[in-house]
Order: sequence, then C-alpha cells, then structure tokens
Amino acid sequence: MHAIEHQLLAVNGISLSLYSCGPVDGPAVWLLHGFPECWLSWRKQMPALAAAGYRVCVPEMRGYGRSSCPEPVADYDLLTLCADIQCAMELLGHKQVCMVGHDWGAPVAWHLALLEPERVRAVVGMSVPFGGRPKQPIIETLQRVYADRFNYILYFQQPGVAERELDADIPRTLRLMMHNWSAAVGKQLFWQEKPVTAGLLDGLQEVDQPPAWCEPEAFAGYVATYAEHGFRGPLNWYRNFARNWQRTEHLQGACIQQPALFLLGDQDPVGVLEAYTIEQMPKVVSHLRQHVLDDCGHWLQCEAPEQVNVQLLAFLAEHFPAPQPVIGSAGFAPFTKGRSSCH
Repeated sequence: MHAIEHQLLAVNGISLSLYSCGPVDGPAVWLLHGFPECWLSWRKQMPALAAAGYRVCVPEMRGYGRSSCPEPVADYDLLTLCADIQCAMELLGHKQVCMVGHDWGAPVAWHLALLEPERVRAVVGMSVPFGGRPKQPIIETLQRVYADRFNYILYFQQPGVAERELDADIPRTLRLMMHNWSAAVGKQLFWQEKPVTAGLLDGLQEVDQPPAWCEPEAFAGYVATYAEHGFRGPLNWYRNFARNWQRTEHLQGACIQQPALFLLGDQDPVGVLEAYTIEQMPKVVSHLRQHVLDDCGHWLQCEAPEQVNVQLLAFLAEHFPAPQPVIGSAGFAPFTKGRSSCH
C-alpha cells in the first residue's frame, strides 16, 4: 500500500502544498492540476503510477487549497508559476522528471519542458495544447473577436466580478462546471452565444449532484480547496496573458524537443477553442504523440481514468521507464505530514 504523504514546501516566496506517493527513489512524475480543480483531480492516476514504480508528486498550485494565495495579480504569471515547481524540484533533489499537466497545468508543464530541457525528460499535456509563443497576447485577439459577446476569459479579467458569481455558492459552481464541461453535455453548450453582460454560469444546465465520476469524498475535497480564499487566486492565472507574453520574449520560436504526449477528450469544449493550435502543434513539438479519448469531456483524467492511465503508462514505459516495482497493493494508506523549505 502506497501512503499519501503531505508536506508544505517553502519555495519561491510562498508555501507550496505537496501530496506525494510511491517509492521515494522512483523516477519522479509531477502531476499539475488546472482550473477549477485540486490535487484530487489526479486521485485515479496516483495509485497506478505509484504501483508502476514512480514517485508521484502532486502540488496544490499557487492560489489553491493549502498553498499560498498572494494578493497581487502579477504574482500569478506563467514564469512565476513555473518557478514554484522548479524550486520544489530542486529542493526535493529531482534531477530528471516527467511533467504532466491538465488544463492550466498543461501550459506550466509545456513551459517547464522549454525552461528545463535537461531535467524534464518527457512531458504530457492534457486538454490544452502547446502552440509556441504567439505573435501577440491572446487576450488582445479575444478582445477583438468577442467585443460584443460573452467570452469566459474576458469575463475573468476584472478582479472581483467573476469572484462574486463563483464564490456565492462554491458547491454549485463546481457542480455546474464539472457537469457542463463533461461528455454528459458535449462541447457545444459551453460555446453558446451569450450577451457580453452574462455570467459564466448563465445558461448552463443545472444539476443538484456532482457527476458520478466525482465521488462524495472527492467532491468535498474540491469544495474545501476553495473554502478559505475562494476563486481569487485561480482567476488571477487568467489575468496575466499580457504579462506572460512580455516575460516570455526569450522563448520566441522555441520548440519542445522532449518526447511529448497530448491527450484530448472528443467532447472537450477546449478542443473547439484550440482547434487551430492543435493542428499546428507538431510544428513546435518535435516528438509528439496525440490521442483523442472517446466519449470524454474536459475532465479526462476523472471521466476516463482507465484510458488516461493506459496512455500515460505506455508513454512513460517508452520514454521515462521505472524499475520493475515490487508486487503489492496499489491502494492508498493514511497521510503522513512534514514541512520542508528552500530559501
């Protein structure tokens, strides 16, 4: 049985909450969650990876859960988010890793592959592709295209506006987002035409229970993630597109050279938004494998965990193999706790 350990790491000026499991000397696989998620979004991958001999590291990303939630919007730019993980890897002595990210965790994973080509030996992105540094900040394109209609990214830009809607009833917010971005609804409803004055949840299908793939204990963990700080920190990730573009000038034209895997659900609404980027992705990711999961929405590692685990383990076996594990249970044991620091 693989115990889940928890520790708070003092890294990059914040406290980073980290859950881990698997053999301490196993190859390190980092799993980076997205929005609006938490470390529990990887609960169905952690035991499979640990059983295969990997040391699994799952942070609560900056602004989430027990990790620090700084006030300034500028504290959530992409290179700062990458630096949180870079410092944590250095603190833990990880010389070689595979980096895996879903949703907002995917851009962090892709950029860590660019920034740390010797340390990040393989990279996996789920839902959000890598297209290289754009010619202009994506926020400028969205402002032009969606000047007179609703776009969720533009809706998130003004601090306090989306917070008022999403924080008003956190369980309802999570239920609606889980349901309406899943295969149960399909990818078109999310892109319904709404007036520019609409809210994120306006027009979505109402549900009074979380999806079957989010068990009550897991859903309680999701809700607890946002209990103290609400959605302010996670929304600040969306408020740095211009700053991200400015700070990544040195990465203009850079390509990912490591072995890479991209997974997408066939009913993921992000696949509509990023269709062109997905098509162009092989031009900027040299050794890319892509796979589309059938009957799967945005939350693919929860909606289709068996499919994800098969793809992930096969990719790791080829490009980042672990020693043969000792045969035993792949279950979780109770938490152990600790605290480490990096100055």
